[in-house]
Amino acid sequence: MDTAIDRVRGFIKENGIDGVFFRKRNNFSWLTGGKVNHIVNTTENGVADLFITLDQKYCITSKMESARIHDEELEGLGFEFITPEWYEDQDAVVRKLAEGKKTASDVPFEGFTDFGMALASLRFTLSQEEQERYRWLSQKAAKAVEATTREIEQGWTEYEIAAHLGAKVVKDGINPQVILVSTDDRVYKYRHPIPTAKKLDKYAMIVICAEKWGLVANATRFVHFGELPQNLKENKQKLVKIDLAMNTATRPGAAIKDVLQLGFDMYREVGHGDDWRFLHQGGPTGYASREFLAVPGVEGTVQLNQAFAWNPAIQGIKSEDTILVGEKENEFLTHTGEWVYIEAEHEGRTYLRPDILIR
Repeated sequence: MDTAIDRVRGFIKENGIDGVFFRKRNNFSWLTGGKVNHIVNTTENGVADLFITLDQKYCITSKMESARIHDEELEGLGFEFITPEWYEDQDAVVRKLAEGKKTASDVPFEGFTDFGMALASLRFTLSQEEQERYRWLSQKAAKAVEATTREIEQGWTEYEIAAHLGAKVVKDGINPQVILVSTDDRVYKYRHPIPTAKKLDKYAMIVICAEKWGLVANATRFVHFGELPQNLKENKQKLVKIDLAMNTATRPGAAIKDVLQLGFDMYREVGHGDDWRFLHQGGPTGYASREFLAVPGVEGTVQLNQAFAWNPAIQGIKSEDTILVGEKENEFLTHTGEWVYIEAEHEGRTYLRPDILIR
């Protein structure tokens, strides 16, 4: 069975090193089948480090944290614990453990080697177990956003909308890494809008990047009170063409830069040739909201069982769903079947893509 630990040990052999040190939260989750090592919820790093060699697995954490990490996260997984006092230097303990060893690290660490994307890419293709977790998470995230659009009322502040959405996912142990909310003119002015005290009048964009087990599901939905203005009626149809061009081209072996370029070409075809410049277009997802952003000339090819979240946007409207690259076709993980959809033809096939909810 190809496990995360197996991949790390293969990496150790291929690169002629002795071990790999992991401190990032998402890598801890990846290596442990979805367990967590954080206390502070706004930091990239956790409180329990992992050190993997060809024949050993270590967890380095303070005595203060070790009982819970052992009992609730790593019980039965075969990790040897090294537990300095909370007031002692954990980095010094790591250095001593790695002394005399050529070590790679997922964070900047003096004396350790940074293999960059080569190390991160070990987690890009998802196992069957990871895919099942991702499906559950994606449905929870998308349904939470969609329910929020149905339940909010005119006059609510963007903060209140964000709190309403957050409550829906937190109760399932889901961490809302990102909640973006914009209403009315802010939807048109800002492509990356954090919530404010502004009150909703007619139009809202609601975005979530929802994390559980280290995996992150991404989705965006819109709601409009009353009839849509003409520009939105036109722009949503144009956006579907860009969306489908990018999502359907994300197939095994495709160069990611070519998928991005296809999106740029479609922006021009629908008459919005420069709109891609106002917001990043997304890229691979999985154990981060974006493992990396797809930029012009980016290296890398699409892998089977890899997740992507593209987010093309033109004025007033954006598309964002999480997809899983399958052998025969891509799966829209955040498609609930309970939303309002645009039926769109692309290369001889009909697709359902999210529409704007009218209330």
